[in-house]
Amino acid sequence: MNTKSKSGKLVGASILSAVAASLCCITPVLALISGASGVASSFSWMEPFRPYLLGITILVLAFAWYQKLKPRTKEEIQCDCDEDEKPPFMKTKTFLGMVTVFAFLMMAFPYYGQIFYPKADKQVVIVSSSNIQEVKFNVNGMTCASCEEHVKNEVNKLPGIVNVSANSKEGNAFIKFDNSKTNKEAIIKSIDATGYKVTSEASTSVNPPHGKAGHVCGPNGCK
Repeated sequence: MNTKSKSGKLVGASILSAVAASLCCITPVLALISGASGVASSFSWMEPFRPYLLGITILVLAFAWYQKLKPRTKEEIQCDCDEDEKPPFMKTKTFLGMVTVFAFLMMAFPYYGQIFYPKADKQVVIVSSSNIQEVKFNVNGMTCASCEEHVKNEVNKLPGIVNVSANSKEGNAFIKFDNSKTNKEAIIKSIDATGYKVTSEASTSVNPPHGKAGHVCGPNGCK
């Protein structure tokens, strides 16, 4: 019975550590689904601990499988015979296998979390090329692709946004917009509303051919 109890605790620990390892990237998706945008960065502080949590998850799962697959002692076999009943599903190899798959899906979440975000397909009619402005915003708190997509999704809700790119590794976002329809203050407010914070901004050069009068610009460029 002690072995079964230990196995159950190991399964619980593996699920907890696997989810915790990617919580900083799962939260933005949950924020998108729930509409609570401001909580997206709530667990970004956990990112430095991710390697340790991944290691703990793998070690716990490995030990759980060892406990499940190792040869049983005579005492354990005798105990099973005395009980003469089928073990609960949550203490079977099948359940442990399901937990293992779930754990690895959670650990890999930062690499596919962006698929949950809608693709930006809006178009912006540019009236004058002089209205086009591109600004680099330094953003604190982004840790993975899910964070990048969350920022892009929120900024694209503003009118006049021509293009948005975000980079969690560099900690910045490049945003091209029509300043007759929106402005830097509105963009900063939109980014800050996600929970990630703009720490500084600087204007960059704009490609002259883009934004001619009557041109239509979207996420794939200008026509």
